Amino acid sequence: MVGAPKYVLLSYDEVTESAGKHGYEQTWALCQDADDLFADPPPPIRETYELLGCAPEGELAAALARARADGSAPLGLLTLEILDKTGTGAGTEGDWWLEDVRVVGDRPCARDLSLRDLTVEGLQPDNNPYDYPHCPPLSPGYRLLGPDGEPWGACRDLAHVQEGRPEPLDPPVRLLGCSPRGALRAAMDSGDEDLGHAKVLRIDSTGRPLQPATEGELRAWIPSARGPGLVDLTLDPWAERPPLAARAVWDLWGEGRPSEPGRWAGCDAEGRRFWLDTALVNHTHGAPDRPPGTTYHLDGRHITDPQGFFCALGEAVNGPGGYFGWGVDALDDCLRGRWGAAPHFTLVWHDATVARACLGLTPHTGPRPPTFEELLALLAEKHVDVRLA
Repeated sequence: MVGAPKYVLLSYDEVTESAGKHGYEQTWALCQDADDLFADPPPPIRETYELLGCAPEGELAAALARARADGSAPLGLLTLEILDKTGTGAGTEGDWWLEDVRVVGDRPCARDLSLRDLTVEGLQPDNNPYDYPHCPPLSPGYRLLGPDGEPWGACRDLAHVQEGRPEPLDPPVRLLGCSPRGALRAAMDSGDEDLGHAKVLRIDSTGRPLQPATEGELRAWIPSARGPGLVDLTLDPWAERPPLAARAVWDLWGEGRPSEPGRWAGCDAEGRRFWLDTALVNHTHGAPDRPPGTTYHLDGRHITDPQGFFCALGEAVNGPGGYFGWGVDALDDCLRGRWGAAPHFTLVWHDATVARACLGLTPHTGPRPPTFEELLALLAEKHVDVRLA
């Protein structure tokens, strides 16, 4: 095979894996490369909804006034609290949300001319308990709330305005220069059209698995131009593909875990975010923490975004390619111990002025990344002695 393989193809049994069984996989092929493997998830779709029979209050009423003047107006996070037949809310388990909401218009309510039907656009967050809220029988509708629970009025019903959208193109993955073996080789030799389900893993130059790539159904093969005995396989993925940023990150890890610090610094924000995923997957669990009172040095020269802080912190604690949290909640877990550093410890933050200038407040309608001061406060709360240098 010309060139070191980048991917290993394993047999995949979804039922067996969901049952928690491991070690059943068989190596079906080593593959030199892949086409159409990487793809960013499609941007979230802004859906259109109608708040029917609405009596707006507070900021919702103010946004409606601005929308009448300007054509539309931003509102932010809108919560719909489902009411029972007595008009009582069911608590947080009965809430449904829309993020980044804009009010785009209104009209008189046909059922009650004292009320309005409001048209809004928004994004449905992933943590909604259901795709669409439904009120119980005899319910008066929904209580409308702002991001901090402030009252924004009520509405009697919610309508989702469906709009026809073309299905996005989803090309198959082509695995190039593959050396089939085992059950896959037997299926190909017998002319079997059902080649089976497979899992694709990125490997480093030593053959060590680096990170899962995708999984799906093998549906075709052709001889490969990359060498005699090799084939190109076609895989229809049913799992999410790695993002475009993964290609550069995996190349940086191509010789194995980085031996030099700062390899992540040239990545953009998405690349740094995926670097943190890769560092987490390759973190060595079960190693003893360094003792309390240890001093760690944080290289702050490239901390220009929150992802850069966590990349640099992972290296400060666990060496090049190291992991010590990818966000505030994960950092809070790591600061409890068993992730390389036993609390309490000292962190010398070099070139802290870079982060102080870059990690400021930026406008966000939903959760926002932490600021420089908030990171310092979290570390201090967890008894990390931070010394700015």
